[in-house]
Amino acid sequence: MRTFFLFHILYLFIISGSYAQLKYSNDIIKTGAEQTEKYIHRLEGKKVALVANQTSIIGETHLLDSLLNRGIKVTKVFGPEHGFRGNASNGTEVTDERDSKTGIEIVSLYGKKKSPTQEDLKDIDIIIFDIQDVGCRFYTNINSLRDVMESCARYGKELLILDRPNPNAYFIDGPILDMNYRSGIGQFPIPAVHGLTVAEFAQMVNGEGWMEDNLKCKISIVKNANYTHDLMYKLPVNPSPNLNTPESILLYPSTCLFEGVSLNHGRGTEFPFKRIGGPMLKGRYRFSFTPISIKGMSENPLYKGEVCFGIDLINYDLEKLVQSRQINLSWMKELYAAHPDKKKFFDRSLHEQIGNIDFLAGTPEFKNQIQEGWTEEEIRESWKPGLEKYKRMREKYLIYKDR
Repeated sequence: MRTFFLFHILYLFIISGSYAQLKYSNDIIKTGAEQTEKYIHRLEGKKVALVANQTSIIGETHLLDSLLNRGIKVTKVFGPEHGFRGNASNGTEVTDERDSKTGIEIVSLYGKKKSPTQEDLKDIDIIIFDIQDVGCRFYTNINSLRDVMESCARYGKELLILDRPNPNAYFIDGPILDMNYRSGIGQFPIPAVHGLTVAEFAQMVNGEGWMEDNLKCKISIVKNANYTHDLMYKLPVNPSPNLNTPESILLYPSTCLFEGVSLNHGRGTEFPFKRIGGPMLKGRYRFSFTPISIKGMSENPLYKGEVCFGIDLINYDLEKLVQSRQINLSWMKELYAAHPDKKKFFDRSLHEQIGNIDFLAGTPEFKNQIQEGWTEEEIRESWKPGLEKYKRMREKYLIYKDR
């Protein structure tokens, strides 16, 4: 216990140093949920459903508890990936249940169904969507948002969105999804890093016709106060089990791509998305780590129990990453070059935990570019036409200013 305590203190010291130059604006930003005076009156006397998880907070109080304390009749909660309390591992099917604290019914949208049914909504007057996103196409909250919008539109329900800042909204980058590679980790023709809050994205879904039968959802928005896309925001609650520090959230747009290669990217350690390696890199790197089963985070990580060698990003200069306003491609290129068997680098058949890089990147071109030795500049140049077109389209739906 003493050893663990000393290690934890050392870890906090290390990561606090890596944040020394980053300036966060949490003290001036007010989330939509915090501005109760703008929406509480609209809920009085109505039967309310929430689409929420552990990030749906007002100060230190969960939105559900806050509304119940104010006499609002919340009759149902819909839970996304990771569950209502955020304790399910990534990709794990979440079942229906009742909230242990309030006894309210929780309907999973990450199990047998992805959207509320007509039966689910028959006794609901209004739905509130309040979930923290991290601004990446492959983070599934925006899929759940579209699915909820579609149900609301189909069954005549209003959706109230309590907006939250996007911690990665300061940049837009990556290839545009080729819709031939549409999947659970990419469902929209947007770049890997889209630069939108959930409310802005909802407006885009409506405006671009991304729902079945060209449905349009009636939405109303409580926007963030004192917020622009370039203000850095440190999330007060971890958005999912493996995004467990502000550092991992900022690294996520770059290191999540390693879910599509035969390397472990920190799952099965206390530092997911902050270290990358595999047993085959022994002798090429000095840094090592050993993935283990961690309940609620990664219970069967890639190379469980094996010593992995590779790169450690715990002390990486995050100010440098933020200032670049780009996905870091150098790590992918470096580790591909270091891998002793290039044919196995992207081979998902070797391990069931490896995702398909084509679906993760949203295009088969990215894998080909890495294999063919394209420079970072050449890869980025191939993204440019799609990004420029997306940025022009994005402008129609902005609520907040860019730099």
